[in-house]
Amino acid sequence: MKSMTGHGRGECAEGGRHFTVELTSVNRKQSEFVINLPRLLDGFEPRLRELISQNVSRGRVSIKVTLGMSEDGAVLKARLNRPVVKAYVAELRELAAEMNMDPTVSIDTVLRLPGVFETEVNEGDVEIFWPPLRRAVESALTGFLSMREREGANLSRDLSARIDAMKEAARGVQAQAPEVMTRFRQQLTEKLRIAGADVSNPDDDRLLKEIVFFADRSDISEELARLDSHFQQFGDCLKSSEPVGRTLDFLAQEMNREINTVGSKANDSVISKNVVALKTELERFREQAQNVE
Repeated sequence: MKSMTGHGRGECAEGGRHFTVELTSVNRKQSEFVINLPRLLDGFEPRLRELISQNVSRGRVSIKVTLGMSEDGAVLKARLNRPVVKAYVAELRELAAEMNMDPTVSIDTVLRLPGVFETEVNEGDVEIFWPPLRRAVESALTGFLSMREREGANLSRDLSARIDAMKEAARGVQAQAPEVMTRFRQQLTEKLRIAGADVSNPDDDRLLKEIVFFADRSDISEELARLDSHFQQFGDCLKSSEPVGRTLDFLAQEMNREINTVGSKANDSVISKNVVALKTELERFREQAQNVE
């Protein structure tokens, strides 16, 4: 079981190029990737998405890549954009003439203007960035996934505690269920006696029909059986190496359905108290399950 939250950092230096990669993730029902790359490396975004998606199935993952290069590591070629330079100079001289200023334009001034230099990069040259970038990403992934597993272990313990508490409450409901039937029979018999009916025969058809009708209406054995089955499925999730967050979401919905049905059928204060405990623990379970991948 893994958490959806995590952080990892990786670095790789090669051939005068130094990559730093940071991965962070927060909760999302689906997978979502936000990738921040230097413009030079924009073409690698699909590869990064594929690499991350092989390891992450849920959560919003932010990937930030920074690149530092020494002179030896540069693959960019700078070229002076002469038409732009000439246009700048012409405009500056015209402005100087209008304002009766010295028309001299220094080269230092021109070189500081935007668009004076153009950069070119050969697509084949860019490919040399991928191996070190990949190693930096894989290094970040190692720490990222390790943190998600540690957080997942904490979530697993907490979710297990919630399930254990629900099991205990469900046992309380199971133990009390027969008492409900006994008390109903006693109350019904007493009401008939007060009304003047003959209740000396415990096998009276009318009495038995009422008891059978009540038993059928208030029977919660199926709901408790299904609830126990959901508890067992949670145990299977703990053993699974696959992402189980969506399964836990589904189990929480199904457990809520059974608990609500038990509560609607309950005609007993002890059962009602246990139903409240079940709902309380289920809500805590549901909140924590939202953090599981």
